[in-house]
Amino acid sequence: MSISSLFRGLCRIHSLCAAVGLLMLLSSPLSAYEGHDHGKQPVIAASAAKPRVSVQSPAYELAGILEGDKLSIFLDRFDTNQPVPGAKISVMVSGDAEMAAKEADAGIYVLQSEKFLSEGPLELVFSVAHPSGDDLLIGSIELPRKSPVQADQSRTQGRGLESIIPEKLALGDFEVDRLQLLAGGFLGFGFLAGLMARKGRRAAPIAGLVLVVLMATTAFAFSHEGHDHSEASTPLPAGDAPQRMSDGGVFLPKPSQRLLSIRTVVAKPEQAQSAVTLVGRIVADPNRSGLVQSINGGRIMVAGGALPRLGQTVSKGEVLALVEQAMSQADRSSLSERIGEIEQEIAVAEAKLTRTRDLAGSFVAPKSQVTDAETELAGLRRRREILLETSGATEVLKAPIDGVVAAVKAVPGQVVGSADVVFQIVDPSGLWVEALVYADVEPGSLGFANATTSEGTAIKLSFQGFGKTLQQQARVVQFSIENPDERLAVGQPVTVRAFVGKPVSGFILPRSAVVRGGNGETIVWLHAHPERFAPKPVHMEAFDAERVVIRAGLSEGERVVVQGSELINQIR
Repeated sequence: MSISSLFRGLCRIHSLCAAVGLLMLLSSPLSAYEGHDHGKQPVIAASAAKPRVSVQSPAYELAGILEGDKLSIFLDRFDTNQPVPGAKISVMVSGDAEMAAKEADAGIYVLQSEKFLSEGPLELVFSVAHPSGDDLLIGSIELPRKSPVQADQSRTQGRGLESIIPEKLALGDFEVDRLQLLAGGFLGFGFLAGLMARKGRRAAPIAGLVLVVLMATTAFAFSHEGHDHSEASTPLPAGDAPQRMSDGGVFLPKPSQRLLSIRTVVAKPEQAQSAVTLVGRIVADPNRSGLVQSINGGRIMVAGGALPRLGQTVSKGEVLALVEQAMSQADRSSLSERIGEIEQEIAVAEAKLTRTRDLAGSFVAPKSQVTDAETELAGLRRRREILLETSGATEVLKAPIDGVVAAVKAVPGQVVGSADVVFQIVDPSGLWVEALVYADVEPGSLGFANATTSEGTAIKLSFQGFGKTLQQQARVVQFSIENPDERLAVGQPVTVRAFVGKPVSGFILPRSAVVRGGNGETIVWLHAHPERFAPKPVHMEAFDAERVVIRAGLSEGERVVVQGSELINQIR
């Protein structure tokens, strides 16, 4: 072979390698710094929802969420969506032996089985045992199938060019693609071939080198920090997160329902009366209570060894205490002087009676004079006794009724006045409730009422009377307690709900069940599926301060959210 033919072959090889390297460089993806990408971004796919099973019966609602080989079971009441703790759940998977689920939390049960790692649908039979009732629920769960592409990739991994040259090669702060590395090799080989073929033309290799550098630098185009020259990604909602559906409904997983405390009621028509809420307190029945007071006042003295204690049962007429009457020095001097005068008169009357008797015995004086003298002497002695009792006598305090000592406001030796209350006696079976009415309520419209204490004790009331005078810019209404509780106390505050007007028929719901939709219409949220809620427009009217009546839009038997509806309405 001649030297000229060899040079011509090198030139052809040089041109071919340069062309191949140029094409590979242009077809390779551009690189960027960490956090930047100049290639076409893939669409962010929605994370697939975990496999689920949902079954329900008139008593229970069950939802299962599968994650790996573990099935989390959420058991709730069908009508209220209240979690059911303490149940025993046995599960039969595709006809196998029953397996018991363990309770992980209140109303949450966990079952693990290798069956859940297989493919295709699985038939599940849930056996629920609970003190409130047993039930049998049947459902199925669709297990995800393995992707054929993933299986082929796992089989072909480690063969071909990937086993020789890695897909990415780190060069300092840069990351070079495998295709870029091959393109650089072809261009370098072409440059060397051109250098050997054209020794005389020194500018050509230099130009080729500049071309290689320029082409190679195109593989490292950089973005400014915070910029991305690719197409924007399209985020899609996650499959297991609460989200608003295209039809306006809301997907709310069971774990989220537990966090938000979602509660429901089954809609059914009923009759009810509107009510007004009043602020009241417990008072004693005026006919079955009493106060013990001193008439003149004085010093308290113990009778019978001790004063009565709080809560002690006493009988009518029982002596509770003594009062030593107090007297000023001037009054005491006047009283002593008066007693002395009466004693002097008594002495004169006694002497007169003696003489009259002697004369009557001698038949000198008539017997009538003896009788007059005796009467005069008896009167003087009685006057002396009264004065002596007034000077040092004690007042006896007695119980006015049968009952329980509700208040003791004195101690031995205490000086009390005539207007001071020493003891309060209350019959615990006769208590009333006194409330203030600020609204314009007619007395004749008041029906039955009930009250609630701060501890939650329910009290049934019966209307007694309506005041005609204002007290704190309100009228006073009184109710008697029909079922008095021993825990009630006089003066205890209560909240009274008095029912007024005529009964109303319809779907009576709490005000919290009704919310405003996106277009301003009044809606309620229906529990259409264990993990799905649907909005429904309704027409409602105000019933009282806490309830509304649904006139249209709601059907009997639908489950309406009454707690947490505002939170569901905020999900987007």
